[in-house]
Amino acid sequence: MQKSISFKNANISFSDVGQGPTVVLIHGFLENTTMWNNITPHLTTKNRVITIDLLGHGKSDCLGYLHSMELFAESIDVILKHLRIRKCTLIGHSLGGYVALAFAEKHPQKVKGLCLLNSTSNEDSVERKELRARANKMVQTNFTNMVRMSFVNLFGPTSKERYKNEINLALQEALQTPIQGYLAANEGMRIRPNRNIVLANNTFKKLLVIGEKDPVLDYKTSLAEAKKTNTELVIFKNGHMSHIENKEELIQVLKGFI
Repeated sequence: MQKSISFKNANISFSDVGQGPTVVLIHGFLENTTMWNNITPHLTTKNRVITIDLLGHGKSDCLGYLHSMELFAESIDVILKHLRIRKCTLIGHSLGGYVALAFAEKHPQKVKGLCLLNSTSNEDSVERKELRARANKMVQTNFTNMVRMSFVNLFGPTSKERYKNEINLALQEALQTPIQGYLAANEGMRIRPNRNIVLANNTFKKLLVIGEKDPVLDYKTSLAEAKKTNTELVIFKNGHMSHIENKEELIQVLKGFI
């Protein structure tokens, strides 16, 4: 059941299920807590699992036209304080990974483990920053097509066919994201800094889960990042959406990591 808390006069929606060590699941761009629906039941058998709708996503409100990774992280901290949780394992998908890194940078003592799922501690490349700026202009007049195109492009040809139903359900959720939520998060990702140091300099457990055919994150760059930051690495054969394309394997990996 979804609960909510006020953060800077904005409503933040979250769920809190199960008992045991706390795991916080943070969704990606144009996603919401529903992305974890098939994964949460496997984790709540031994853990307390918190899922959060980030600002401008799902049932959470927007806060202006820039949702920085630091602002997202602050909203998560407010929920953890409200629930009196002192330490947790963070699992962040894509944008959620950037948020988890911002949280870990500010509150390393609260982090037991950090898993970047189809995510990175690197900043955006110059090309990617330009793409985001362009997308933010185009989305204001052509939201549905932009979301549909960017979302479907996260999957390879085989996955598009094999996971047609799952992709369609996820796309329907993505299309419910308000334009303001799209703009604010995209701008936040565009200006986020490099956080290699957060992985390299901390002693909490670290895991990077990557897709060999990820169209967003370059596979070789991810391999180099894992080596450089001394982070454990798990490689799946598919693309950017491991929770859909490699669900069974991912559940086992996450259980082992937690």
